Amino acid sequence: MAKKVVATLKKEGGKNFAKVIKAVKSPKTGAYTFKEEMVPVDEVKNTLAAK
Repeated sequence: MAKKVVATLKKEGGKNFAKVIKAVKSPKTGAYTFKEEMVPVDEVKNTLAAK
């Protein structure tokens, strides 16, 4: 099934997106969680710079 998803993303312009994974520290517990986003390639630097 994953092959269909990959093929669909490539056909519909998925090459113009990047998966950004950020580590976010919880203010209550101090533990880190990971936040994943699919963003356009042009916005990767802006997404990583924003808090």
